[in-house]
Amino acid sequence: MSSERPTRRRALRTIGAAVAVGGFGIGSSGAQNGEDGDGGGVDSPYTAVYRDTIDAVVLVTVSGRRGGGLGSGFIIDDQHVVTNDHVVSSAADDGVEIQFSNEEWRTPSIVGTDPYSDLAVLRVENLPDATSELPIVDREPAIGQEVLALGNPLGLDASISQGIISGVDRVLPSPSGFSIPAAIQTDAPVNPGNSGGPLVSLEGEVFGVVFAGAGQAIGFAISPRLATRVIPALIEDGTYEHPYMGVAVQPVGPEIADAVDLEDATGVLVTEVVPDAPADGILEPATPGQPGSGDVIVAIDDQQIQNQAQLLSSLALETAPGDTIELTVVRSGDEQSVDVTLDSRPEPKLPQASIGSAP
Repeated sequence: MSSERPTRRRALRTIGAAVAVGGFGIGSSGAQNGEDGDGGGVDSPYTAVYRDTIDAVVLVTVSGRRGGGLGSGFIIDDQHVVTNDHVVSSAADDGVEIQFSNEEWRTPSIVGTDPYSDLAVLRVENLPDATSELPIVDREPAIGQEVLALGNPLGLDASISQGIISGVDRVLPSPSGFSIPAAIQTDAPVNPGNSGGPLVSLEGEVFGVVFAGAGQAIGFAISPRLATRVIPALIEDGTYEHPYMGVAVQPVGPEIADAVDLEDATGVLVTEVVPDAPADGILEPATPGQPGSGDVIVAIDDQQIQNQAQLLSSLALETAPGDTIELTVVRSGDEQSVDVTLDSRPEPKLPQASIGSAP
């Protein structure tokens, strides 16, 4: 490969790191320069996981009309790399390059992107020999389970940080105008540059795709259950169709529960129905200032819905466009069932929507 590419990479890394840490120069990690960083045979489970997984982790650099940037990614099979949509969305044609743990570069093609889940898949025709693959599990991790974040935080390539699963089923806003459901929360340090990298268990399984850090030991990753639905579709079709009901909701608190004669403050109140959406003419939104006037969704297909997170996760992980779902709602104090046939989400619209809006 051309000797100019490592120079370009170091320049991008130095620029990003200088902005983030006040101008200190930062060099390459030992792992990316032929040193294994094994600490002289230290017996650590984190070292073992690092050795087994780091060859599947890549640096992603992007150039485009809005300048350059970098992130992380990881190899899932013999030709595909997963990263975040927001890492590559601004790339010009042939503006994405990836570098592997052995310092080799490749120019991948973008196979598919999904702004709703913030996932993207890249294709590399000839992976280097010294690479490995990481499996994404199709189950939710346990709260308290140890995990490791692998990637290139602040441009510090081939880095590892340790933490636990702090929470699951989080709902976060995204630039698409829809929320990202079922997100994984971790206290493993996550910084700019980690985006698109794997959050792995001590068994080397991917429990999430890192996509955001909120500081104060709070980071987030895309759920493996969502990723395993979206990624195969991106590889096969270049896109993924998310189910869409066309409502905005809010949690049910004691005041709303009392107004609609609910014994417990549970479920979600429909506050808006999008015109011509699947729920239009079926669900009744609340009148502003009258919390007892709208439908309260308490179950989907006999599965209890206690809050917004459960509603969004149920739709995202258990339904598809074209499915007809049975909603149990409380309307004017009476419980009844209505059927809604889901559609595909419309094109993303800016600006960013608030958490919990528009499932």
